[in-house]
Amino acid sequence: MIQLQLYSTSHCHLCEEAENILEIIGKQHDISWTTIEITEDANLYEKYSLIIPVVKRKNYNTELVWPFSINEIEKLIDLE
Repeated sequence: MIQLQLYSTSHCHLCEEAENILEIIGKQHDISWTTIEITEDANLYEKYSLIIPVVKRKNYNTELVWPFSINEIEKLIDLE
């Protein structure tokens, strides 16, 4: 299973769109993701506050910054 992280914050409509994309991809690929609330960590907030949502592939430390598409996430998970 491919593990992703979604850097996000509450009340972010773009983050909701990103999660919807991950749900679509999750129906076709063996992925899971953890949503990380950036406001709970000052370092994460400083790094991501202006660019969320961000999807990160954990084992490769590769990130996609919004805007991204289904195709771009599929490329991210096909890095083998």
